[in-house]
Amino acid sequence: MGGGVKKVPWMRGWLCLAALAAGCAWGPAAADVPAPEAATQPGAVQRRVGADFMVVTAHPLASEAAAEAIGAGGSAVDAAVAAQMVLTLVEPQSSGIGGGAFLLHFDGRSLRAFDGRETAPRAAMPELFLKPDGTPMAFAEAVVGGRSVGTPGVLRLLEMAHRRFGRLPWADLFQPAIRLAEEGFPVGPRLHALLEKEKDLVRDPAARAYFYRPDGSPWPVGHVLRNPALAALLRRVAAEGPDAFYVGAVARDIVDKVRSHSANPGLLDADDLSGYWAVTREPVCLRHHLDRVCGFPPPSSGGIAVGQILGIAGRRGIAAHPPVAGEPDPAAVHLFAEAGRLAFADREAYVADPAYFRTPAGLLDDSYLDARSRLIGETSLGKARPGRLPGAPRGAADATEERPATSHLSVVDRQGQAVAMTTTIEAGFGARLMVHGFLLNNQLTDFSFLPTGEGGPVPNRVEGGKRPRSSMAPTMVFGPDGRLKAVLGSAGGPWIIQHVAKTLVAMLDWRLDPAEAVALPNFGSRNGPTEIEAGYAESALAAELRRRGHEVGETAVPSGLAVILRTPEGWVGVADPRREGMPVGH
Repeated sequence: MGGGVKKVPWMRGWLCLAALAAGCAWGPAAADVPAPEAATQPGAVQRRVGADFMVVTAHPLASEAAAEAIGAGGSAVDAAVAAQMVLTLVEPQSSGIGGGAFLLHFDGRSLRAFDGRETAPRAAMPELFLKPDGTPMAFAEAVVGGRSVGTPGVLRLLEMAHRRFGRLPWADLFQPAIRLAEEGFPVGPRLHALLEKEKDLVRDPAARAYFYRPDGSPWPVGHVLRNPALAALLRRVAAEGPDAFYVGAVARDIVDKVRSHSANPGLLDADDLSGYWAVTREPVCLRHHLDRVCGFPPPSSGGIAVGQILGIAGRRGIAAHPPVAGEPDPAAVHLFAEAGRLAFADREAYVADPAYFRTPAGLLDDSYLDARSRLIGETSLGKARPGRLPGAPRGAADATEERPATSHLSVVDRQGQAVAMTTTIEAGFGARLMVHGFLLNNQLTDFSFLPTGEGGPVPNRVEGGKRPRSSMAPTMVFGPDGRLKAVLGSAGGPWIIQHVAKTLVAMLDWRLDPAEAVALPNFGSRNGPTEIEAGYAESALAAELRRRGHEVGETAVPSGLAVILRTPEGWVGVADPRREGMPVGH
């Protein structure tokens, strides 16, 4: 199994800080991995500069595991594997080996897209989420239990990427997560708060025994949580590879958990697991000013939608409306929201799993974006309609409901290789089913519950073996010289597209520092109300948007941006202040 990745002294300090244990001193930082600065709590923008490498993930312990891997000579992919294993443990509500992911990888010359999206069971039919009377199930009715569980893809994705671009032994990358699972980690404020709000997870016996006290209340902040079941599984996967997960006893336990749910059993079977493979795809790219912005292709809508927002808003002059004193210009929000309406209208009609539906190639063409941008006027479009591309198939629009969980990590290693990986189990705590110490996804609820709509079949309807459409948007930017300029992505369900596009506009159009870009209030439209971050409903911004005909709503959904930007200082890494992520670099 190898000697493992060395333990960094500052990790003990973070554990003690989070556990509120008095008298626990920081150890001296390892030479390759400096101790983090300032808070581990959400609220303050975390910004770090590194000349050699940079890592930003959604949790300090995951960032540290990734940095350990790089410090031991590992690659960006090695760092991503180590971070994801730790996130499975410390951020179980958002991602893990029971879910799926999209990974962009740059090797210094070429950009590749690795698709580890979950798949529907082969037995799934378009009517999966219809009640006997033909009406769609409520989301809460569909999500809890086995019906919503798709075949997990994270481990196969990481296996594929590691075989091509890993430098450290596979088994070494699991050691930080195994150690934390066995020794324990402190429950943080975010996990505790989410458990307090959660109503369904406690019904699963394994989850109840792990996350809750005997009286049914969640463990308090600082409680040291140990997960020997996950440690044992990770030891097996480290030694045997992902087959230990997809074939044999663990796979049988997953299938049994899904199919035996008393109220909402699912269709996943052993062949779905053993037959799952990640795939590689061609990224989608757009020229924005002198930069090239590249994102993930279908089945994610993220790359196309982010590109469309940049292209449409850019054509209407959004660069001329930067924020003032950290507050967005209403003219910029108007343009951004209208561009979002147009992008989301196209998303519903034109994006689905490419093995089942052909997304037209012209959605990012200059002529098409020119035409779409001319639809934006001084007042809001309200509800935009999809554009028309000659000869392109267009499906019926749907109202697929995505939930704002998910996680993102960004990495640049010492050799200049980079990873942008967005990873998820879909809703918070997924299907609320725990097996072998991890949670199973509810990714099938990312399909349209209604298989047909006005005009015919919905492209994103349920079909056996199909990958549900996503909003995840791992993104990389390349400068005029072709060099890597930025690596970013976000958590936030369907809001991910707006979060990433807003940050790109702020950095590329308004030339803001990445910390300023991330800290800007979130705003945008998913072809419904214009949504602005909580606290702005009664602001002058909202009043001006209403004057322009916008229906304005607040969203309390926090972004989870992880941004790396190349600057004269070096690699600047920024973690979103709305969550508990942290940059680590040197």
